[in-house]
Amino acid sequence: MSFRTETGTDLEKARQLLEAGEVVAIPTETVYGLAANALTPDAVVKIFEAKQRPRFNPLIIHLPDWNAVAKYTIDIPKEAELLARQFTPGPLTFLLKKSDLIPDLVTAGSPKVAVRIPAHPLTHQLLSKLDFPLSAPSANPFGYVSPTTAQHVYESLNGRIPYILDGGPCKVGVESTIVDFEDGEVIVRRKGGTSLEAMAGVLGHQPILKTGVEEHPVAPGQLKSHYATTTPLYVGDLPALAEKFSGKKTCIIAFGNNAAGLEAFKLFQLSELGSTEEAAKNLFSVMRRADQCGADVIIAGWLPETGLGPAINDRLSRAQKQG
Repeated sequence: MSFRTETGTDLEKARQLLEAGEVVAIPTETVYGLAANALTPDAVVKIFEAKQRPRFNPLIIHLPDWNAVAKYTIDIPKEAELLARQFTPGPLTFLLKKSDLIPDLVTAGSPKVAVRIPAHPLTHQLLSKLDFPLSAPSANPFGYVSPTTAQHVYESLNGRIPYILDGGPCKVGVESTIVDFEDGEVIVRRKGGTSLEAMAGVLGHQPILKTGVEEHPVAPGQLKSHYATTTPLYVGDLPALAEKFSGKKTCIIAFGNNAAGLEAFKLFQLSELGSTEEAAKNLFSVMRRADQCGADVIIAGWLPETGLGPAINDRLSRAQKQG
């Protein structure tokens, strides 16, 4: 089905469309999501169709507050409650045992559902007006760079969805961290907008990291190739990559002074001050600009493995050219 895609801030229009079983792009503090009624499989199917997303890839459901989580999950671990008190609403997603209310389509057949309380005020208002949760992966064609503005969504999904709720630029800029709970352990399935150090400070110990690539993922964002640009992107030692591609029009994605002295066709800066938080906010926007600048290749260096650096490195790793 083809739509005349509109963009605006009309919460009532968004609510009516969602209640009618349509999909709507919504803002969150991480990235824009493509939302539909999580309790209605026919509505959820429209997410997969608009994104051209494989149906074996599970979705996150979004709720207005932590109190609502108990309705759609069972046996919430005490560690989840502890993290929720500190980090919700915010960029942290919880993998919890699902209730029978959640369709298997949402979880790709898994007995667990990914649950998040987004911090964006406009989406919080929308969720508060609905009597159902919203399934919402990133609002972009499957595998491409995630959107952090309403314009990014429009560029990718114009004609595929009826409405984009414009909440301005996303403040975090990378997807949420996903935590799982097994045998009393807290397991990070996806690095994201909540740092491992911050969670360790609340838990009193470091969570276990299990973010390996999956052909049939147990959580969103675990596929090997994801967030990809059309222009080939390579990540590694920047000077070595610059030398390797010296005969080509090379675009550099820089962080701090790591591109000092290097020549480039174009250069885009994630954070001149070397802030991983600022770099996370700018990452997907910079990747899109680099993809559209007319270069032959894009090169980037790894960020420090502190703060949101691991989440950014994860996205760059999944976006880089395979093979």
